[in-house]
Amino acid sequence: MHDELIARAKAWLAEDPDADTREELARLIDAGDHAELAARFGGTLQFGTAGLRGELGAGPMRMNRAVVIRAAAGLAAYLKKQGTPHGDGTAGLVVIGYDARHKSADFARDTAAVMTGAGLRAAVLPRPLPTPVLAFAIRHLGAVAGVEVTASHNPPRDNGYKVYLGDGSQIVPPADTDIAAEIDAVGSLHDVPRPATGWDTLDDSVLDAYLARTDAVLDPGSPRTARTVYTAMHGVGKDVLLAAFARAGFPEPVLVAEQAEPDPDFPTVAFPNPEEPGAMDLAFAKARETDPDLVIANDPDADRCAVAVKDGDGWRMLRGDEVGALLAAHLVTRGARGTFAESIVSSALLGKIAAKAGLPHEETLTGFKWIARVDGLRYGYEEALGYCVDPDGVRDKDGITAALLVTELASVLKSRGRTLLDLLDDLAVEHGLHATDQLSVRVQDLSVIADAMRRLREQPPTRLAGLPVTKAEDLTRGTQTLPPTDGLRYTLDGARVIVRPSGTEPKLKCYLEVTVPVAAHDGLPAARAKAADLLTALKRDLSAAAGI
Repeated sequence: MHDELIARAKAWLAEDPDADTREELARLIDAGDHAELAARFGGTLQFGTAGLRGELGAGPMRMNRAVVIRAAAGLAAYLKKQGTPHGDGTAGLVVIGYDARHKSADFARDTAAVMTGAGLRAAVLPRPLPTPVLAFAIRHLGAVAGVEVTASHNPPRDNGYKVYLGDGSQIVPPADTDIAAEIDAVGSLHDVPRPATGWDTLDDSVLDAYLARTDAVLDPGSPRTARTVYTAMHGVGKDVLLAAFARAGFPEPVLVAEQAEPDPDFPTVAFPNPEEPGAMDLAFAKARETDPDLVIANDPDADRCAVAVKDGDGWRMLRGDEVGALLAAHLVTRGARGTFAESIVSSALLGKIAAKAGLPHEETLTGFKWIARVDGLRYGYEEALGYCVDPDGVRDKDGITAALLVTELASVLKSRGRTLLDLLDDLAVEHGLHATDQLSVRVQDLSVIADAMRRLREQPPTRLAGLPVTKAEDLTRGTQTLPPTDGLRYTLDGARVIVRPSGTEPKLKCYLEVTVPVAAHDGLPAARAKAADLLTALKRDLSAAAGI
């Protein structure tokens, strides 16, 4: 067994094009570290609808140049089998973007080389830029596909590979399995042509076109007075967001200097995700110094947008569902038409806002790869801080345009002596208080997640938080409106629970929502207290039922 493991590692070493991972792997082989070698050679990173994402390092179970070259070769083979979009024989264009993580620029260059070697055209964005710029560039340039090298808000040790097709949306089945099959068919890396030149490095014209497009997000006559504190969370959002805010005429955001510049080690945060405990501490400290109207944060690749507001004497993050409802209400007030869409793990409040406005509403599976494909989409959001406010420009979540729109809303409310919290109160009285929370368990051993899902399937709860479960759905079988997915949905009287494994991190995620009727504004404190108690009880009972 050990001999076979060493043989596989040596065969990989012979093909590895990266000096860093070659040195790392040679050290493991020389040390005879069979446990670590088994962890790296016990399988391969699986390519799916999230593309690839994993820890950096040598071997097929890690993110590295060898894995990326294989992925790029498989994608190129898939694209060539699809033919050219115009039927004129012109080689299709693949546009490639990347963030500022370790090895991102290398992975982008390798992808460009593989596409060029396969007879496709390749163009790389000029420097690390937000993911929504790449999503915009695909359609703007008429590309057949796009690749973004990013691990979004994952820990510093990770990187990833996100694939879009020519419609500007992330891949969905069956494209993922078709591409995975082509990746599996790649033979020796020595047989994958990778010329040293031949692709284009784009200039700033694509970025300029994206920034010009952001103007369309705002009402031309709206006030632009809200003052913000902004953190880029050590990512690539700062320059693009500042440029967008300057174009719009908003006051220049006050930067959280310690997190303003790209840094792949993310030194000030345990996890570079605004939702994680402690990640917003520096932003809140800056807000206490400067007393802005709101705090805005992007995640490292700037496709997510977090918003915090002053609440009493302190600052608090708004939940993604709260921002989702606020943006929807703002768009309705502005007369937006089209379909409002969200993932099934997001709040039911969006559907009520859309219904009141006479607008279509759709639920999709989790992920913007599904939301972006909704027919007639005007606005889409997901509770994990993702908002698509300009689907004709970017068919994906976009933390830059979302930041613009929420700052416009704050400015409108400010002109009336009101705040985002006041509007949330109004929505609660109109539609009922919708309170959401999440029970999220990060694991080292993925079998913990599988065991929890199996336990819930074999012994489904009949009551949670004292409420009877009126409907239990195993989503692996799909529904009338949703394709199959690994998830469970429980409907209760005045509550809803969805349980699913994360698609991008080693987490089990449980999404909780309770709805409490509110007759008038003076009933809000009691309704919030009741909702908090119900959410606490739901967490407790669900933890027990899942054994986590």
